[in-house]
Amino acid sequence: MDKSLTARRVGENGTLDCVPGSGIVSVANAQKVDRKETVDKTADETWCYFGSTGGQTPVDEQAIHVSRFNTLTGQFGAVQRAAGTESPSFLAVHPTENFLYATREVAQVGGVAAFRIDRVTGLLQQLNDQPAVGSGTCHVSLDATGKVLLLSNYGSGSFASLPVADDGTLNPAACIIQNHGQGPLPRQTTPHAHSFNVDPTNRFALACDLGTDQVLVFQLDVSNAQLTPVDPPFAMVAAGSGPRHLAFHPDGKFVYVVNELSNTVTAFAWDANIGQLREVQTITTLPANWNGESYTAEIRVHSGGELLYASNRGHNSIAVFRIDRASGCLENIGWTATLGDWPRHFEIDPTGHWLVVANELSNDVFVFQIDRQTGDLRPAGGRIELPAPSCVRFVR
Repeated sequence: MDKSLTARRVGENGTLDCVPGSGIVSVANAQKVDRKETVDKTADETWCYFGSTGGQTPVDEQAIHVSRFNTLTGQFGAVQRAAGTESPSFLAVHPTENFLYATREVAQVGGVAAFRIDRVTGLLQQLNDQPAVGSGTCHVSLDATGKVLLLSNYGSGSFASLPVADDGTLNPAACIIQNHGQGPLPRQTTPHAHSFNVDPTNRFALACDLGTDQVLVFQLDVSNAQLTPVDPPFAMVAAGSGPRHLAFHPDGKFVYVVNELSNTVTAFAWDANIGQLREVQTITTLPANWNGESYTAEIRVHSGGELLYASNRGHNSIAVFRIDRASGCLENIGWTATLGDWPRHFEIDPTGHWLVVANELSNDVFVFQIDRQTGDLRPAGGRIELPAPSCVRFVR
């Protein structure tokens, strides 16, 4: 069955129901985009940027791509090459939306590149590049002021903070955190830093280490881009879980960590006064009868605060959960197939009506409409072909 033309709803028993889809937008047309088309972005459109691990693409052809996204219809325009850069696997947008940052996920010395966003054409102008002081740089984020950039180096198991200048350029790392330890599984013989995010108060930064089963907490000094461990310095997930990414609830009272190796989500109560995590629940992201290989990847809490989504690579689905706002606990309410292979990342658009999934191994991107009452995801039709898409970011 052609994954590009069908949508599949995953039931609790693992069966898939087919729903017709439509249309393909190919990156092959990226160099043929008429300049006038890029200028006519309307108030109902945003720019959507796509990072990539590169896949089979030669290094000198790897790039960040961009397309217009219509927030009324859920449809993409033509895809264009925004900027060339090696293995831009993860992207972060500055709070002003004038700058974009991309990791360089390579096995040797990783790095991060800074770009200026042309809000008219969507194209990117590279400003500068800084080494990540580590290898396999896989995640990048910014604090709420846009003055500090946080990096995670999977290969070396280290985290770093870099000061951001007013013009969007990056200064060298001001603080480097080398983690230590291991977990019980073969992939956990050394630390593997996987994500680093600032809490809603902008006073603390939380780091997920897949190798050590830790969620580390640091006090953030924005003015100096410095990080200081709190006491206690971390919370643990179950041994062998492999924490990957996290998402805060909009009210700031709960944190949800998606665990790559155990295919679970751990819900923590968050004390923003002292920077402390307390586990309240761990729940699977897979149907009870699933016996295949699968690894979670991305996690998002809907802006309404009642829904949570997590992606499963292998099961190739988005798991949907309802959130109890009082306790922070999750209730699974279903799964939706991502129509492709290996959903490494997804993002919810600024209106909260659409969820866009990047399937890394099938080289495609699909759009789903969010039912804000039930949490259901319904295919919006259309498919974008991209080389190994691994991150989705919106810019108005």
